[in-house]
Amino acid sequence: MAAGKTSDKPAATGFSADQPDPNTPLAPENDEAPQHHKPVHPEALTSARTAPSGLQLTMPAPTGQNSVGMVGLHLVDTSRTDPYVPGNKPRELMVSLWYPATATSGHYQAPWMPSVSGAHFLASRGLSPQQVTLPKTAGHVLAPVKTSLGKLPVLLYSTGLHSDRAMGTALAQDLASRGYLVVTVDHTHDANEVQFPANRLELNRMPSGTHSSDTLKVRAADIKFVINALGKISSGGNPDAGHATLPSGLSKSVDTSRIGMFGWSLGGAAVDTAMQLDKRIDAGANLDGQFFGTAPSKDLDRPFMLFSSGGHNRNNDSSWRTLWSHLKGYRVDIKLKGAAHLSFSDSEWMVPQWAGLLGLSQTQVQQQYGTIDPNRAVQVQRVYLAAFFDQELRHKHSTLLDGPAGKYPEISFVR
Repeated sequence: MAAGKTSDKPAATGFSADQPDPNTPLAPENDEAPQHHKPVHPEALTSARTAPSGLQLTMPAPTGQNSVGMVGLHLVDTSRTDPYVPGNKPRELMVSLWYPATATSGHYQAPWMPSVSGAHFLASRGLSPQQVTLPKTAGHVLAPVKTSLGKLPVLLYSTGLHSDRAMGTALAQDLASRGYLVVTVDHTHDANEVQFPANRLELNRMPSGTHSSDTLKVRAADIKFVINALGKISSGGNPDAGHATLPSGLSKSVDTSRIGMFGWSLGGAAVDTAMQLDKRIDAGANLDGQFFGTAPSKDLDRPFMLFSSGGHNRNNDSSWRTLWSHLKGYRVDIKLKGAAHLSFSDSEWMVPQWAGLLGLSQTQVQQQYGTIDPNRAVQVQRVYLAAFFDQELRHKHSTLLDGPAGKYPEISFVR
């Protein structure tokens, strides 16, 4: 999905940026995932139970000045039917909101992925919750929003094909710690697993042969709907289907006049499609995703960042060259030396930790995830994404975007 020839009608099912399609869903016996009903009990957000001998994964801590809060929401778009399932069912989404928080004491740290979907996620990789304990995030569930920061600029995240919104957590929680409201979006039945309230697990049901350009249109419509839901929150409403508890201070903290979007792999391509559909998105960043369809051949007058792995850029991706020529606003094209396509997902820090359980050598891991140190890869991505959105949404110019910086020799500019 990162590089190669661009077709108007490529098959979306030919490559999953995150993982192969799952086979058999796991039958949940004891759900410990968020139910989004009042009251919310801390125990309801623990990750799957595991044996003490299991490998405890750790994820990179946020680097911003603020503590992080988190809440998951169940959104139902009654104006659309789900294109991937029969029966004219309305489109349903799960999203996570990450934000700078205060008074986090007593608020449980959300798991990287809730228990049922987490168990399914591990099983698709040949692992079990007894072998691996997924980490807790920095997001304190329902912690009050730090309203002293004023209205928060919004960032939306779209992940890779058949991937989960959790794959952008390391970046999302870091941006939240820097003062952004970050919304990670699961694209239901495109994602391999999405856990809804009452332990309902929805799996990938994308029909065989679905064209990527069509998948991107669905994702763009999802993003537009999520922005509308944020507008409801900012006006004092609650868009959650079950009227879940919202964090204190959230309604007065959503700034829908400053919206950015970033995505990885197919989610990166979705940024351009979403910006074409919805002019409320002021700036976009694509993390190593090839574009599909007609969107990149349309002019775009808003700021855009192309951020690629070491072996991928517009010199060997015709879809990137096409988009570049149609970017009429601020544009920047950078690449991360030593990074691979999967380096822009949470797999970058996760897979090296469990590689030994699967008998993967360091060489095998580097073939998939690059030669750059995982922690360094995450750090550099965080710094440059923040620099871009700080510049475009907060009007704080960053010299990092002017050219090569001695502090970050891994970054080069494609001119």
